Amino acid sequence: MNAIENNAFRRAWSTLGDELLAAPETRPRAILCISAHWMTRGWWLTAMPSPRTIHDFGGFPQALFDVQYPAPGDPELARALASRLVQPPDGRPVGLDDGHWGLDHGAWSVLLPMFPKADIPVIQLSIDVARPMPEHLAMGRQLSTLRSQGILIVASGNTVHNLRAMHWDAADDQAYDWAAAFDAEVAGLITRHDINGLADLPASSDLARMAHPSWEHYMPLLYAAGAAGESAYASFFNEAFQGASIAMRSVVWR
Repeated sequence: MNAIENNAFRRAWSTLGDELLAAPETRPRAILCISAHWMTRGWWLTAMPSPRTIHDFGGFPQALFDVQYPAPGDPELARALASRLVQPPDGRPVGLDDGHWGLDHGAWSVLLPMFPKADIPVIQLSIDVARPMPEHLAMGRQLSTLRSQGILIVASGNTVHNLRAMHWDAADDQAYDWAAAFDAEVAGLITRHDINGLADLPASSDLARMAHPSWEHYMPLLYAAGAAGESAYASFFNEAFQGASIAMRSVVWR
């Protein structure tokens, strides 16, 4: 619902988009999105010229199903990336998907507030959920050169994501103690430039299983962190919660 509601989260994403579009040197020439909602075996890149808008959810108002995000794809960029990226640990090439997927709500619900004209090409990189955390970080490190090519990397997930524990009437400044504590652990590692620590955290934190009953919403963070590397400066916004168990913390590496 953040995609269509006029709330603080949507406004913050919109402000970031305005900042990026304000000058030619910061306007993305393309966007690579890693979304928690495209889970696969092996890694895949969307390579279709016109990716469809996927409404991969249920039980929401019709207005959300009516949303379309008709951004073009970039098959040439997808092919170029596929020729360079290798899948850890065995070095297999990344696959190309020219018709199955598209842009899921993990992608368009963030991109719509940021770039409402949908005029910047978007491709998605899937997540192989069967692989261990260090391999997701390794894939992210392979994306580091994109930053100097004018390609914006958008990783869409959550530092805390426990739908089962949601308290729907909670205010945005309310969070369970375990949720706030795990979010703070993540933020601390980012602030200290401890990128490897982000990959180690799921196995080392006592709060991990409460924060993430499954890990697909944490994994996108590792791609962005890996691409940014240890020297990039990180800033935070949207440092609040929804339903007391969904952390909305957003990170920008510059």
